[in-house]
Amino acid sequence: MSKIVEILSNEELRRTLNRLASEIVERAGDLSHLVLLGIHTRGVPLAQRLTHQIEILEQVTIPVGAIDITFFRDDLDKVGMRTPAKTQIPFDLTGKFVVLVDDVIYSGRTIRAALNAVNEYGRPETIALAVLVDRGHRQLPIHPNFVGKELPTAREEQVKVYLEEIDGQDRVELLCP
Repeated sequence: MSKIVEILSNEELRRTLNRLASEIVERAGDLSHLVLLGIHTRGVPLAQRLTHQIEILEQVTIPVGAIDITFFRDDLDKVGMRTPAKTQIPFDLTGKFVVLVDDVIYSGRTIRAALNAVNEYGRPETIALAVLVDRGHRQLPIHPNFVGKELPTAREEQVKVYLEEIDGQDRVELLCP
């Protein structure tokens, strides 16, 4: 049986997203060029929450989209074929400051696939990465620009992110074998 350790509570997750939104605003500079793209599945509601918080902080509307990276993955043989979610990017990314948003970064392969997918929708000026949890163990030279929680893990451990929009609750857990 696995041991479950709470990493972020509902309140801690809310505060973490508020901090990340502030960091994104500070780094982006001209907010008229800022767009957020959530990586399916849990990156999408995280991008929407970050966008909402930025809008509260700065009284500006920030475009938010969703990107599915299924057909850009190099590890479909390992993760198995899945039904792609709908990519929704109703704006041109050319010249924009794009922030890719995901829940957990591990090997970096998901982000590599997302970078390839983004190129199908324009040529951004800058692409940055925001993740809720960085658990280490990178296989590619990809490093997030905005990190909610650095969580060094063992390879056999798992990080589970639960979001109200998908799971009915907000929390992050570490599952230890």
